[in-house]
This record gives sequence, structure tokens and C-alpha cells, in this order.
Amino acid sequence: MSDISISMKMAKLAVTALEEKKAADIRIIDIGKVSVLGDFFIIATGNNRNQIQTMSNEVERVLGMKGYQIKQVEGYETANWILLDYGDIIIHLFDKENRIFYNLERIWRDGKDIAITSIMD
Repeated sequence: MSDISISMKMAKLAVTALEEKKAADIRIIDIGKVSVLGDFFIIATGNNRNQIQTMSNEVERVLGMKGYQIKQVEGYETANWILLDYGDIIIHLFDKENRIFYNLERIWRDGKDIAITSIMD
């Protein structure tokens, strides 16, 4: 894991990009103390395949412009669950049905919810 302030900057950029593309129910979970996977999960919902792909593209564009390299992308073609792995932050973009089905918030409930307003200063 990296410097938490870098992860927080990445999360802020990702949330801003998702808000720009009208993502719904954006959540940030601090997983740093309960997992070695990374510092934060960001979870958001889109209404359809096109919107979810657009959300993914915007996150990649915004983070890429700041020099953050994506390590892995999964699920882009079907776009019912796109995973964007930046190492320190992992972004999950769901359609409504799959978000309910996989319920990552329940699985990662030992993580700490981070209020979006607290990082958007």
C-alpha cells in the first residue's frame, strides 16, 4: 500500500469523474486496515451498459491525466460490473442488479465508510 494521501487524491479524482458522468450511490470504503488489497474501494452504480462504460472511461481519463496508471480492467465489454484496479484504490462500477447481488458493502463491512464530503474539500 502507498502513502494514504496519494490514495485519497486518487479517490477524490475518481469520485469527481464519476459524479461528472452521473454515477449513482457512490460509496468509498477504507479497506486499508482490513485488507492488503489496497487502501480504498470506490463503488458506484450506472443505469445501463453505455453509462457504466462512460463512467469507466472518464475515471481512466482523469486519473491518467494525473499520471496514475491502471493495473487492470475487468468486465468492460459486458459492463454489468467493471473493476478498475489502480493498486491503492479499486473501483467497482455496477449495474443496479449486480450491485444488489454482489453487495460489496456487506462483504467489506469491516472497512470504514468514508463520507464523500469529507474528501471533497
